[in-house]
Amino acid sequence: MSMGKRARILLVGGAGIVVLGLVLLGFRSRGSGPRYATAVVDRGDISDVVGATGLLQAVITVQVGSQVSGTISSLGADFNSVVKKDQVIARLDPALFQARVEQMKANLVSARATVERNRATVADNKQKYERSRQLAATNLIPESDLESAKAAYDGAVASVGESEAAVTQAQASLNQADLDLAHSVIQAPIAGVVLARNVDVGQTVAASFQAPVLFVIANDLTQMQVNASVDEADIGRVRAGEAVSFHVDAYPDQAFAGKVDQVRLQPITNQNVVTYNTMITVDNKDLRLMPGMTATVSVIIQDRESALRFPSPALRFRPDGFAEDKGARKASSGTAASPAAPARNGRPSPARTDAPPPGSDGRPGLVFTLGDDGRPKPVPVRLGISDGRFVEVVSGLDEGARVITGLDETGGRPAPRPSASPANNPFAPGRPQPRTR
Repeated sequence: MSMGKRARILLVGGAGIVVLGLVLLGFRSRGSGPRYATAVVDRGDISDVVGATGLLQAVITVQVGSQVSGTISSLGADFNSVVKKDQVIARLDPALFQARVEQMKANLVSARATVERNRATVADNKQKYERSRQLAATNLIPESDLESAKAAYDGAVASVGESEAAVTQAQASLNQADLDLAHSVIQAPIAGVVLARNVDVGQTVAASFQAPVLFVIANDLTQMQVNASVDEADIGRVRAGEAVSFHVDAYPDQAFAGKVDQVRLQPITNQNVVTYNTMITVDNKDLRLMPGMTATVSVIIQDRESALRFPSPALRFRPDGFAEDKGARKASSGTAASPAAPARNGRPSPARTDAPPPGSDGRPGLVFTLGDDGRPKPVPVRLGISDGRFVEVVSGLDEGARVITGLDETGGRPAPRPSASPANNPFAPGRPQPRTR
């Protein structure tokens, strides 16, 4: 075989291989397309919540101070001590106060003696004045002597009034000294538990300008409250009496229950963020919760059991080219307030449900299902509440339907469903479990 003939055969064979490859590639590309991740519409519990953080504290906390200065001579309570009302919890050295009491008693006795002496002087001057007036009536003494006797009598009467005022002043000083002596014994103003002891025996307490805090006593730790800071965007949905679920780091797997007691009207501004203190009452009969613990709070606005739902990412999915269609854009406008809508600048925003009022048919939304041709098919739906992970379906979808949640990047493997564990959402309320001692 000549070299030219062999070259022509190789050239024809290579061209055939290229053509066959192009044909196979065309068939493969014609049968391929975007793969979509889907999720099943099922039933489960959904809670529309307002999330916040707060601190646990006793309902009534009293700071016990000292009104007088002195040295601590003894202590009658320590940390965690259970005290009764009027129980002696500390004593100041009474020596200085007792000495002052004795001094004030002596001053009172002296003032009373001065009163008696001045009264005797008044009696003597009165007799002299009466005698001088009789003698002046018979012209036996000059008029000037009568005037001098009158002035001496009036002065003695005034001295009695002055000395009686000194007695009153001395009595008041004695009362003050007795009160200071009584204040050297520090008593518990309420029955409760000592949370803090800020002094030791031998320490000097100075109460010149401000009463120093010696003890902090909580009235009753079996009833506590959470002081939660709720953002101004959510405070309008919080009402007194609403149920609350919260977690603390000390018991990460335990959900505690409470109830909104009060929404305080005073705004708190910190770095241009306005919040409102919301007081939540908590039953703490087992004393597991302690003052100062940080609580992650979920105020339960609405609660649905066995609600028809689908994962919230389905509300965010839009196939390529769909946004350019005006009709589709209008249909999708109802999802602007959905809890899954992303925030500006690409950062996720907190869950905002804008749940419809009870008895309504829900707010409009739009999701996509796979059509018979394998392409996304828009399905208008009416939506209820959301917890940020799942959205309630009021109408438009049946249980068991599959909604598109995004592009399948798992290579055909089933896409993971959003976990129903509250640990994935710090503001999703957990079902309170029975607490055991």
